[in-house]
Amino acid sequence: MTNAAMTIAEILDQPAVVPLWPIVGRALGLAESTTYQLAAENRLPIEVIRLGRRRVARTIDLHRFLGLIPQENGAGPTCEVGPAAGNDEEAACEAASPVEQSAPTAR
Repeated sequence: MTNAAMTIAEILDQPAVVPLWPIVGRALGLAESTTYQLAAENRLPIEVIRLGRRRVARTIDLHRFLGLIPQENGAGPTCEVGPAAGNDEEAACEAASPVEQSAPTAR
């Protein structure tokens, strides 16, 4: 029996470091065995950190991979979570336009 995939609101509400299973696996829609297999083969799309026998991932890496935070260049989705999104369980995301930067002027 598999667990349902996580909603965007659930993913955004996680602490700074999360365990590979169930958090990362569920967020990526992977089964437990697949999650650990990919981690062992270093094939997960995010960095895996070993803490003793535990394997964890940084939440910021998970958010970045899922496109839930703006990229360094300022382009990326903007998300609203909660009633403003129209549904308590889902978030409304739309692509944001890139931030324009002016070229430096010579003096």
